[in-house]
Amino acid sequence: MYKRQTVGYRVRGDTRVSKHTRIEVVTEGVLARMLSADATLDGYAAVLFDEFHERSLHADLGLALVLETQQVRDDLRVLVMSATLDGEAVAQLLADVRGPAPVVRSSGRMFPITTHHRAPRSDERMEAATSRVVRDALAECEGDVLVFLPGMGEQRRTAERLAGSVPPTVDVYVLHGSMPLDEQEAALAPAPAGRRKVVLSTSVAETSLTVEGVRVVVDAGWSRIPRYDAVAGLTRLHTVRVSRASADQRRGRAGRTAPGVCYRLWDVHEEHGFLAASRPEIIDAELSSLALELADAGIADPAQLRWLDVPRPGPFLQARQLLAQLGALDAQGRITPHGKRMAALPLQPRLAHLVLHAQTRGQLPLGAAIAALLEERDVVRAEGAGGAPADLRLRTELLQRGGDGGALSMYGARADRDAVRRVKQGADDLVRRIDGGARLQPWDDAETGALLALAFPDRVAQRRAGAEPRYLLRNGSGAVLRKGDSLHDAPYLAVAELEGQPPEYRIARAAPLTLDEIRDDFGEQIARESVVAWDERSRSVKALERSMLGAITLEEKPQREPDAEAVRSTLLEQLARVGVSAWPWRESVQRLRERLAFAHAHDAAWPDVSDAALVSSRGEWLGPFLDGARTWGHLEQIDWHEALAGLVPWNQRAALDRLAPTHLDVPSGSRIALDYSDPMAPVLAVKLQEVFGWTTTPMLFDGRVPVTLHLLSPAQRPVQVTRDLAGFWKSSYFEVRKEMRGRYPRHPWPDDPLTAEATRRAKPRGT
Repeated sequence: MYKRQTVGYRVRGDTRVSKHTRIEVVTEGVLARMLSADATLDGYAAVLFDEFHERSLHADLGLALVLETQQVRDDLRVLVMSATLDGEAVAQLLADVRGPAPVVRSSGRMFPITTHHRAPRSDERMEAATSRVVRDALAECEGDVLVFLPGMGEQRRTAERLAGSVPPTVDVYVLHGSMPLDEQEAALAPAPAGRRKVVLSTSVAETSLTVEGVRVVVDAGWSRIPRYDAVAGLTRLHTVRVSRASADQRRGRAGRTAPGVCYRLWDVHEEHGFLAASRPEIIDAELSSLALELADAGIADPAQLRWLDVPRPGPFLQARQLLAQLGALDAQGRITPHGKRMAALPLQPRLAHLVLHAQTRGQLPLGAAIAALLEERDVVRAEGAGGAPADLRLRTELLQRGGDGGALSMYGARADRDAVRRVKQGADDLVRRIDGGARLQPWDDAETGALLALAFPDRVAQRRAGAEPRYLLRNGSGAVLRKGDSLHDAPYLAVAELEGQPPEYRIARAAPLTLDEIRDDFGEQIARESVVAWDERSRSVKALERSMLGAITLEEKPQREPDAEAVRSTLLEQLARVGVSAWPWRESVQRLRERLAFAHAHDAAWPDVSDAALVSSRGEWLGPFLDGARTWGHLEQIDWHEALAGLVPWNQRAALDRLAPTHLDVPSGSRIALDYSDPMAPVLAVKLQEVFGWTTTPMLFDGRVPVTLHLLSPAQRPVQVTRDLAGFWKSSYFEVRKEMRGRYPRHPWPDDPLTAEATRRAKPRGT
């Protein structure tokens, strides 16, 4: 016969075992720490995992570590119990040399349950539909009603709708994991004789708790679960559809003691889109706790263990990087003495790091208070729609005042006294655990921000310029405080909790931080860099010396003597950015470029001066001319003509003048500029009277390319465009002469233009 104390337990912060203990009930997190302390589990014959279908992160970790222990202890027995999990998959995971583990199924006793589907109307909110169906259930069925809702907000709003609309003999309770124990017990206890109850619950009542007297279940069909965003480095709550397995678990609560009824707030055809089972936490969770516990067990790569779902490599690597930043892992990825102390605390790694540093600084009470506050739901409740103030110091002050939240009224908020009491007890437990039984003492809040930054180094934030309280986080994310928040003028913040979605998160809990505190605690992580960049406002190169903490610029000052090559490169980058058409060169340079383009078009040996070619080679032909240049004005003053001409070797420049001359001498004695804007058809625009006597079209490029003649009237308008001057004199000239001589009688229009004297002047008046 068993003696008293045969069954003991270990939970975070409390242990009840003795020499008489034969069965220990432990949490999954405690099991992982037991395995880190003794990987062989010496003294234990078997490990039983109950409710494994919930697939918590620590359950998966605990099973993986126990299976590793079995490699050295073949006498250790493992039993996995689950209501909905795929037993065959677990059996394969537990397989040994004898094959898969046996699967034992027990159908249990379940009373029949009638299921009704009552989908909300298209314009009906969840709370309205739920309260309506609850009233129907009370009228149509016997027994108490268990209602499944995703979270506390929906619980509160549904309770408000039910108040005064249910019979006076019906009591309405809420049930969630962060409630005080006495309130949970009231919700779980049987209703007194002659009364009924409605329990508005989260998924906490799905499997872990039994609500006495329930014969009706109303399921809204949603659940709120944490999911880790590896890009943002944050865990956020997401409201998702329940899985079919969860819906069946909820439905089953109606048939525990008698025939029951289940009302489902969705159409039956929607169930085809439900997941078969809830996603395991290990897929979506932040993995720093798991990574620390594995490191404490001497395991760097989770692939060494057997898992139902192996931790994803990306989030796991990010978790180890965070642990290294917190000093829990050394350069080789092994756990440090500091990491060992972190793993021994019943806290997530960030908060364990905070508390241990607080102890080193003589601020253990404050560190314990901060950790306890962040482990629990916020102790400050917003009265209005604006949200609670973000300043964490308001919370630590609440703990010191025992929940007196009078000062919160000015912020439109109030204190949750029960939560304050629970958090203060948690802080006291932490102090006693760390400091050999010492009790929680009063503290100074001055270092709240500095300690918080140690836990959340990636969320050190700097206020952006402007009137709005917008911040840039060290990790590059944006965040904003609610308008009117007491922290809105703080130049730096240590942010513990963010809400919402990108591009700007809402800062929910934070504390002010000083630049000196950042330098003291993160000095080794501050990067000093020289920055040479183009400043569009001054249209010049700015050279700065900058101190950076991640994405945050802590200090910036002008650099007296910047690297000349960096300045040159910046100017060249700016020229590439604006494009060739915006370069500050004169018309003469453009004319040279057109001549070179003409030469290249007819002989590829000549340099390519297209936009793409000039940009890609700008460092070679333009770079040497940029010495001393810093501004756009300096660019305007450099010798662009000489720079561009440098593309042509000296011994070929004379050839360019021969092949593509700038001007042509015409019979009148004028020297007329050629237009090479079309490299395939260079143009000479000249008055017709100035080319009398020219018998053939002039040629360029050693006689290979004819000039396109734009023969102009005395008014400088083209009267003929031709590449065949001889043909023009024979035919078209006479039509032009007939039309033009009456209009311009003072200009010669000879019968024989080939023998006439070329002129650029008109006849004197009266002749």
